[in-house]
Amino acid sequence: MVQENIHNLPNALSLIRILSIPMLILLCMWDWHWAGLLAAIVFALASLTDFLDGYLARRMGRVTMLGKFLDPVADKLLVSAALIMLIPMGRAPAWMVFVIIGREIAVTGLRAAAVATQEKVVIDSSIWGKVKTVVQMAAILGLLIQDTYLGVDTGLIGYLALRAALLLTIISGYMYFKDYWAVIVKPKESASQQP
Repeated sequence: MVQENIHNLPNALSLIRILSIPMLILLCMWDWHWAGLLAAIVFALASLTDFLDGYLARRMGRVTMLGKFLDPVADKLLVSAALIMLIPMGRAPAWMVFVIIGREIAVTGLRAAAVATQEKVVIDSSIWGKVKTVVQMAAILGLLIQDTYLGVDTGLIGYLALRAALLLTIISGYMYFKDYWAVIVKPKESASQQP
């Protein structure tokens, strides 16, 4: 079973995403004009595996428990690494990075609590969360490149997208907590009040 999980293509893509993180960090630390662009390419390719692994897992019927664990962990590690590296590069305020990463940790904990307290209860991703992910990735790419191409200032676009991602982070985080309350907490309170 373990061997089957390892040789599962979607799981392999999640592992590739995790293994790309040290390269991304090294490129962000490299004091060279094109290092940011190379870091953005690594981040973009790694992010592409995020869309591919879920699609392939469903299409090939290879959804596994390891994959369900590995996919979100790989996503959060990749995004967190990129955001944290933007701080010493002077391209993202530390407080904004803290709020975004803090929300990711809180929502992950919320999902784990939902599964632990109510069997088979899953809090699905909302449209807000999905839009937040896309905007967040665009922000990271723009801030990593931080240059002007064909008259387009990617740094400015990245900074504006990061502000939008922050707003979407707060909205989607609120929606997750609201769903958790409606699905888990409220029914328990109602049950405990019944004679």
